[in-house]
Amino acid sequence: MAKQDLYLTRNFGIMAHIDAGKTTTSERILFYTGKTHKIGEVHEGAATMDWMEQEQERGITITSAATTAYWNYNGNKYKFNLIDTPGHVDFTAEVERSLRVLDGAVAAYCAVGGVEPQSETVWRQADKYNVPRMGYVNKMDRSGADFFEVVRQMKEVLGANPAVLAVPIGAEENFKGIVDLIKMKAILWHDETMGAEYDIEDIPADLVDECNEWRNKLVEQAAEQDEALMEKFFEDPDSITEEELIAAIRKGTLDLTLTPMTCGSSFKNKGVQTLLDYVCMFLPSPLDTPVIKGTNPETGEEEDRTPSEDDHTAALAFKIATDPYVGRLTFFRVYSGKIEAGSYVYNVRSGKKERVSRIFQMHSNHQNPVEVISAGDIGAGVGFKDIRTGDTLVDDDAHPLQLESMDFPDPVIGIAVEPKTQKDLDKLSNGLAKLAEEDPTFTVKTDEQTGQTVISGMGELHLDIIIDRLKREFKVECNQGKPQVNYKEAITTTVNHREVYKKQSGGRGKFADIIVNVGPVDEDYKEGGLQFINSVTGGNIPKEFIPSVQKGFEAAMKNGVLGGFPMDSLKVELQDGSFHPVDSDQLSFELAAQMAYKACCAKAKPVLMEPIMKLEVVTPEENMGDVIGDLNKRRGQVEGMDTTRSGARLVKAMVPLAEMFGYVTALRTITSGRATSSMTYDHHAPVSSSIAKAVLEEIKGRVDLV
Repeated sequence: MAKQDLYLTRNFGIMAHIDAGKTTTSERILFYTGKTHKIGEVHEGAATMDWMEQEQERGITITSAATTAYWNYNGNKYKFNLIDTPGHVDFTAEVERSLRVLDGAVAAYCAVGGVEPQSETVWRQADKYNVPRMGYVNKMDRSGADFFEVVRQMKEVLGANPAVLAVPIGAEENFKGIVDLIKMKAILWHDETMGAEYDIEDIPADLVDECNEWRNKLVEQAAEQDEALMEKFFEDPDSITEEELIAAIRKGTLDLTLTPMTCGSSFKNKGVQTLLDYVCMFLPSPLDTPVIKGTNPETGEEEDRTPSEDDHTAALAFKIATDPYVGRLTFFRVYSGKIEAGSYVYNVRSGKKERVSRIFQMHSNHQNPVEVISAGDIGAGVGFKDIRTGDTLVDDDAHPLQLESMDFPDPVIGIAVEPKTQKDLDKLSNGLAKLAEEDPTFTVKTDEQTGQTVISGMGELHLDIIIDRLKREFKVECNQGKPQVNYKEAITTTVNHREVYKKQSGGRGKFADIIVNVGPVDEDYKEGGLQFINSVTGGNIPKEFIPSVQKGFEAAMKNGVLGGFPMDSLKVELQDGSFHPVDSDQLSFELAAQMAYKACCAKAKPVLMEPIMKLEVVTPEENMGDVIGDLNKRRGQVEGMDTTRSGARLVKAMVPLAEMFGYVTALRTITSGRATSSMTYDHHAPVSSSIAKAVLEEIKGRVDLV
């Protein structure tokens, strides 16, 4: 791909709270770019980007769909790689992995709902990966729509610096179009051509003053991005040209100091073409990230790659999907070099070379075969045997590079599943393995005590969809148990312990002797896992046995002493010990560490930790008392109450997940279906001893039944 082509490429996604109109906006983009000839509607179950049956039935996005389209702007043909991401909190991993590989994002908001809880979550995820973004306030045709109120909320709630590029003409059912503050012209869409045609006119007389005011603010915000422009602004603001204004806003967007804002109504076909022009103007091309940094796995040093076909290949696999026709599809973003059909690539994690048999440019769930995917582009490949989300692919093992992978939250809820008929057992394990490969927040494990297969995910909806997919895609009917909370364990005090492991059997014996301090991790230790400190001096334990002690503790942490739940973090200081010149070996020290873990944790006042969820409920004023009373019964702690724009009340609370099963139904009953809620995982917290006792007895009961 030539440099010119790369400059005209935009890899961007649409991110938002559920129901802000992401998929509807994507559908309009496909229509206006000529990708589809008929607009698919979400509410009719016909959206191109929502291609899964479950998405069409429920009217929500579950997996992020990718597509490639072209847009003519300013005499140039721009190439868009567009990803439509889910808004529902249970599928937050889909958003995370999409943002990791995109250069820019469009944050969509509902003109009535404004900045909603999940809008905050995706905004923070974009901050984490430093993704430049612009705002699009959708649904301007709805009753109660208020563009400038959403702009104000973006400042207050998200701490953003919104730069208003457009002023709406009319609102609610009278919303006709927008005034483009860069060109200072009004754009009015034709309803009869589905918004494909529009007129550019002078600003309506009653809006001239308001538009001048917002234009001055925009010019001032742009001038702050550039010293030369600032001087010009003080001398004569009118002398700043359109090109200078666009360049300064673009610079601020790429530096993450500005968020350009526009508005429209995707459903009524107004405002989408202007949004696409702004994407071309302000969102980054792959060339705006001049170097991609990664770590050389052999030397541990940081290395750079440039977004060019001539550099060594570096690509990140960000999504794996099972397609009924082509098998396992791996989506990847090529950062440097190129990947050709039929060529071999080297997987840095597995250390294996793999042949990419075919390569596709994606359009939702349809594949268009291509010969090569070059630097700066997104595509999908078939033929990988061993690949996981987050793997780095390079051209050969002589030039390895590990790109920054992705972190996914641990699942918080599990259910036991079994096939309805014994003959489906293989089909079930095959289906679950494929689904777990696709989705890093979905895990499958066998409960050692009961022998049951337990699947875990991010919420009840997440597991519902998984079971639905097993039925439809893998033809397996399942029986499922009651939802189980994914508890964890922790210890609260530090214990000193000596563990001597001795075994004499004919011939060579086993011997290991360790003295350890085991306790909670230091407050400033943020990494999680095992904080291992080796304080052995004088060679009392030979150096080659020390890693075995660490390995033993790491393995033991998977099972706590109370109910066999994992322990997230632990501090172990190996102080001293001894060894036998003949009988000691690595396995002896590993086993001694595992025995020491059990003995120490039992003495170190272990506690059960439960997932605490951050809950937001929007309820009518008259139901607020009932909602709060119900949360108190569920051990919830109300943290704040606000009034929303529409006069409803917003209740924020922290609630244990164990008390929240079936909450959506209960809330509907309390408020006659008028309240809505959203819930995200926040942290794990200790459980009181009486509840812990009940939980452990229930687990013991489950084991006794088997």
